Amino acid sequence: MKNTAFYIATRYLLAKKGSTAVTFITWLAALAMMVAVTAMFIIISVFSGLEDLNQDLIANLHSDLTIKSKQGKTLPDIDKAVKILGSNPQIDHFSKVIEEKVYVKYMENGDIANLRSVDSAYIFVNPIDKSIFYGAYPSFKYSNEILIENKLDNRLSIPVGTETQTSATLMMPKPGTGLISKEEDIFNSKEVFASGVFPGNEQLDNTIISPLELAQQLLNLPKNSAYQIVIKLKNPDNADLVKADLQNLLGSKYELKTKSEENAAFWKMINTEKLFIYMIFALVIFITTFNLAGAIIILQLDKKEQARSLISLGMNLKSLRNIYFYTGILIVLFGIVCGLFLGTVVSYLQIQTGFFKAGANTDLAFPVRIRLINYFIVAATAAVFGLSISWIFSKINKSYFKNI
Repeated sequence: MKNTAFYIATRYLLAKKGSTAVTFITWLAALAMMVAVTAMFIIISVFSGLEDLNQDLIANLHSDLTIKSKQGKTLPDIDKAVKILGSNPQIDHFSKVIEEKVYVKYMENGDIANLRSVDSAYIFVNPIDKSIFYGAYPSFKYSNEILIENKLDNRLSIPVGTETQTSATLMMPKPGTGLISKEEDIFNSKEVFASGVFPGNEQLDNTIISPLELAQQLLNLPKNSAYQIVIKLKNPDNADLVKADLQNLLGSKYELKTKSEENAAFWKMINTEKLFIYMIFALVIFITTFNLAGAIIILQLDKKEQARSLISLGMNLKSLRNIYFYTGILIVLFGIVCGLFLGTVVSYLQIQTGFFKAGANTDLAFPVRIRLINYFIVAATAAVFGLSISWIFSKINKSYFKNI
């Protein structure tokens, strides 16, 4: 029969072995493979969740396209650029931005902050107004209304709300030469009022959002000037095509970057971490497969008498090798199927309940994303190592026949 070797391998795995130790070692190899596959699937699913979380966190930081000047900070011929952008059917919204470091002072407290001054269209490009903790987004009726990042506000204790009359001070160094006789010679300053507070993250820490006019006044810039223009596309998937088209229309004075290019270093770090985690767990699975090697060797020793009978019935060397090879395959298959099932259950429960938290003092649950590609990655890794070990250690030389 063509499937004789596979049938015997199935019986070897499921039937009672010659000794309890052989049964224990065989199922230990299967359970070890299952645990390793489960752990690898869960960790990769967590990293998939972290990718989605990071995309959400930086969604309010970088737009689909960003236009900057190649020479200097201020955009040249900005009226021409605005006209070109306004006539492009692929562009949904765009906004002018000035971003600069600023010193913010309230009472006896002070800190260096990142001032991001924007026009009123900014929320259509990056909807940061939807994630405000408390207070309100600046109304843009006044140039000195600001939206302040949560941790910066906690350090400075600036009162928040339109009803407050207490102001903070933003200070920007003045360019120039000559002797300094008073503070006004060093800084441009403006009194500001905090209208609301928004949550920060690693890339939004210490950020203040204000109307564009505020930065223009602090920097002594013309009213129509900006450092960059951020763009929201109707179809973000066409970012590269729109970038190439705009680059031709705007000319060589401008530098255009997509969202992925703006975050190239950040995503490189994430992908590097994911690669190292994958390599670590691939190594764990590789080490686990040595339990499989031990199980196959012990099974060969335990089944010598049965091997003698099979040889007497006419089974050749290749078929006898296949019995142990198929036994290894079944152990690996059991580990992969059960491990992926268990990993899916744990991941699904985490998605539904958020039981495991990212830290002791936080309510943020570990993000998990179940993706089809993760099943292929984990299954392929376990299969490659498992099948290789099964093939190597299932080989029997001719001396095996002499000994039985």
